[in-house]
Amino acid sequence: MLESLGSLVTESGFAQIITSPDGWKALVMIAISCVLLYLGIKKQYEPLLMVGIAVGCLLANVSVLGGFGNALYHQELWDEFLKEGGQHYHSYGYIMAHGGLIDILYIGVKAGIYPCLIFIGIGAMTDFGPLISNPKSLLLGAAAQFGVFFAFFGATLLGFNGNEAASIGIIGGADGPTAILTTTKLAPHLLGPIAVAAYSYMALIPMIQPPLMRALTTEKERSVKMEQLREVSKTEKILFPIVVTIFIVLLLPSTAPLIGCLMFGNLLKETGVTERLSDVAQNALMNIVTLFLGISVGATMVGSNFLNLQTIYIVVLGLIAFSFSTVGGLLVGKLMYKLSGGKINPLIGSAGVSAVPMAARVSQREGQKANPSNFLLMHAMGPNVAGVIGSAIAAGFLMSMFH
Repeated sequence: MLESLGSLVTESGFAQIITSPDGWKALVMIAISCVLLYLGIKKQYEPLLMVGIAVGCLLANVSVLGGFGNALYHQELWDEFLKEGGQHYHSYGYIMAHGGLIDILYIGVKAGIYPCLIFIGIGAMTDFGPLISNPKSLLLGAAAQFGVFFAFFGATLLGFNGNEAASIGIIGGADGPTAILTTTKLAPHLLGPIAVAAYSYMALIPMIQPPLMRALTTEKERSVKMEQLREVSKTEKILFPIVVTIFIVLLLPSTAPLIGCLMFGNLLKETGVTERLSDVAQNALMNIVTLFLGISVGATMVGSNFLNLQTIYIVVLGLIAFSFSTVGGLLVGKLMYKLSGGKINPLIGSAGVSAVPMAARVSQREGQKANPSNFLLMHAMGPNVAGVIGSAIAAGFLMSMFH
């Protein structure tokens, strides 16, 4: 009886905090997960993902202190899974047989299932009408990918290899699912910090973008009122996802999973004959996949992977990537303002990042501060949805280069 009690005490997670070499790391990660919960619940920073990520982090680090047999997520199994030439290289059966609950859920991340399913939901919730009405918005969406490549080169200078630098750079696209898919394909060991950085900066758009917008534009430019967009026909909206899928996937085959799912979701919305499927994609599917995605990604934030200098570099480079993407969109917006004779408000350029519709709302708010009668929201939605396509293309290009 005493031996059993003694064994219970020595093998408990509390004892492991003291006796295990990585015990203090798990304790730090538990504290970090509590901070993420605070940010998600109290501050409402991307709560739908942040709460799940925080709980995944908490569960992985609490359970790992109970020993290998009790852990919900096993980094060792995934190291074997990724070891080229190894007995268990890319063996999902090995994970299913030996993994915990979150290991099994993480298969959906590693196989690229969750990000693509989320893109179906995003497509079903997206109106490409403003982009079709003003095709020049594509230029702003493309310009807002500047930060992706700026951060990519910055990461290589800091010693990251090509796969890692590409994964870090894609944070600048301000698209969480795209960042997760790219990272799982190219640098899965960096998934935790990259996902947290990507979703944190997306949540901080109302704080990060306005100072850059005011610094790079004049009061006169910000007060420009734009002409009302033309009405887009139903036929145009149906043809758009079909044409875009054919053209972009033929141009960059590696974009097929993201672009294909995005446009499929949009087609469900626009056809008018698949309302039930569109409703499922927008609501039930998005909610279920977001639940699994958050917990799975958060579980990769185990102390041995997360607490290192690389994480600090990733957080800093992610902010640089996001900022320079905003700058790229604004600069091209200013150019379009000049070329149009002052008819285009450059503030809509900052909406070229992929965070829909938050970035467009920031453009609207800043425009109204300069001119209370200004209404830029629909004009900014064009670059905003173009940014979704642009970030998927940037990710596809990087994956084709390094995968």
